[in-house]
Amino acid sequence: MKNILTKATLAACLAAVMTIGAASAQADDTVVLRVGYANNPGEPFDLGCQKWKEIIEERSGGKFKIELYPSSQLGSKDDVMDQMVAGEPVCTLTDGAFFYDRGIKDLGIVFGPFLFNTWDEAFKLNNSQWYQDQAKLVEEKAHLKIIGTDWKYGARHTLTTKPVNKVEDFKGMKIRVPTNNIQVKGFEVLGATPTPMALGEVYTSLQQGTIDGVENPLAVLYNGKFHEVAKYLLLDGHVFNITNIVVGTDFYNSLTPEQQKLLVETCHEAAMYQNKIVEDSEADILAKFKAEGVTIVDPSPEFKKSLVETSKKFYSLPDFKDWTPGLYDTVKKAMQ
Repeated sequence: MKNILTKATLAACLAAVMTIGAASAQADDTVVLRVGYANNPGEPFDLGCQKWKEIIEERSGGKFKIELYPSSQLGSKDDVMDQMVAGEPVCTLTDGAFFYDRGIKDLGIVFGPFLFNTWDEAFKLNNSQWYQDQAKLVEEKAHLKIIGTDWKYGARHTLTTKPVNKVEDFKGMKIRVPTNNIQVKGFEVLGATPTPMALGEVYTSLQQGTIDGVENPLAVLYNGKFHEVAKYLLLDGHVFNITNIVVGTDFYNSLTPEQQKLLVETCHEAAMYQNKIVEDSEADILAKFKAEGVTIVDPSPEFKKSLVETSKKFYSLPDFKDWTPGLYDTVKKAMQ
């Protein structure tokens, strides 16, 4: 009887171990990617991420999951990129200005003021051999893998507490910019006093007079409710912002070739979905701004020309002596 019980007990234990092992294998077989960003729920980028989550989870049969962390829940953009470099399975949106600060100096130029005249130029540059070569350097130097280069974040405009009707009006204005050197210098050449800070601090800073303005695409400006405390919107379009979606190289290399392909393909599909939202929403957002008491300045050709001409000195600043010689001309040629 004792032997029978012992055998039964051993069989039960073995079955339990096998069950636990199978559950562990199943859990280990599931990839979970955390996507963190400063955008608020409901903004085009957030809606694009929701679509990405839906597509990849459906196509993988639940074996590749995405968790979304809007409103800077995972920290600032730099915080999230640091987590990637440390090997965490996290993802965010970023761009050339941040890559510049991480050692890929030439990529910083894509965030230079008034570099592009049209969206077509911006997309052509992102599809060029020059850009592909830069993306390889991002992997090698910054340990970040670009998995998406076609998310249209939006043209960046400037919302202020005082009107800006000519270049001279920027003089001394404290404009919030993201925490990167490129955008700091981009507003310095206009005569402004750029103030780097996290997006989550902007509303209170505008309210308290710590800053006089903030720049970003229309959807970000509106959903941040910054227009409640800053009533002048300048449609300067100083940057045509196509953002990059990045993960850490360690995470990317841990995936199978099939998982890598799935990640990149679904990221592209979500970008197409998000880009349509951006395009369709801009007229509606402008109407909302106007209805909520915002004065909208669409710069005259003369004003726009003066903004462009004043900004040209950005491309020859001694701050960027580490750029490859002739970079401006190389990039202009690549976008044709």
